[in-house]
Amino acid sequence: MRPARLINPLRAAAVAAAVLLVPAQAAVAAPAPPVAAAEAQTEVTVSPVDLDGPVISTVKVTVKNTAPQRLRSLKVSFAGPVGWAVQPSVRSVDGSFATGASATATFQIQVPEKRSGFVIRTFTATAAYQGGDGLGTATGTRTDRSGSPQANLAAAYNGVAITDESATTAGDYDGEGNSFSAQQLATVGLTPGAKVDALGATLTWPDVPAGTKDNVASAGQAVTLSGKGSKLVFLGSGVGSGATGKATVFYTDGTTTTGSFGFPNWSFDPADAHGATLVKSTDGRNRPDGYGNATVKYRVFAHSIALDPSRTVEFVVLPANGNVHLFDMAIAS
Repeated sequence: MRPARLINPLRAAAVAAAVLLVPAQAAVAAPAPPVAAAEAQTEVTVSPVDLDGPVISTVKVTVKNTAPQRLRSLKVSFAGPVGWAVQPSVRSVDGSFATGASATATFQIQVPEKRSGFVIRTFTATAAYQGGDGLGTATGTRTDRSGSPQANLAAAYNGVAITDESATTAGDYDGEGNSFSAQQLATVGLTPGAKVDALGATLTWPDVPAGTKDNVASAGQAVTLSGKGSKLVFLGSGVGSGATGKATVFYTDGTTTTGSFGFPNWSFDPADAHGATLVKSTDGRNRPDGYGNATVKYRVFAHSIALDPSRTVEFVVLPANGNVHLFDMAIAS
């Protein structure tokens, strides 16, 4: 590993992404005909960032004026992930810029030691100006990745939710050593590898033996998933209270969508809490001392977030909330 150079720590590598801000349609008083939205845009582009830290990286932010009016009084700010020092935080750019002209502001950013596993880093640059397209500000973002997402949800399994009634101590779904009974799940059709239809998607119940890892306690894991559809359906249930969060879908063209969802607690809360849909309900659960709580229902739910049906999903970043437990996820057309 290279030692970090002293100064204001920094350096760069990835793929730049320009974000265009489109002016909103001009307001018009009725009954006058509507005024067309201006076609001019201001482009803000962030150069690649070297993530192989620790190092001080130089980053260039380019602002291009594509409006018919000259752009002037330009100030450019730049920021990286939380805790990454940037110097300076804002730069003023002298002069004015005609249509098609570009201005560049240079920053240094401190890149910490590279983390193992899959990591997404987001960098944001904002231009404030007068003239140009008349909007006053424009923003460009760049997302760089290192490492690879998990191959599938099963590769991310990190807990045991299902045990046999003859060997209950292997499970710990709720942090207290309790788990679903494999026998009770079988009575409602949830056997290893069984297909589950919910919210327009066909999902698969974990195809693993009882007493082995079979679910994901969500903690921001990135999981590979491919396909197109109108929504992404999650199969799971909640532990404790507040089993909600946001999932971000990354498409193959580099765009993203983010949606919120949640599950009721596996054994209480209304069945439609957080907008979830009840899929299956079983009698009782397995405790460390054996099967019990036979009069209580332990449940599995489905929920979904919207997708852009015109784009192909590449991977999904799960919510950063360990109370959300997932057995599967699938794309619904």
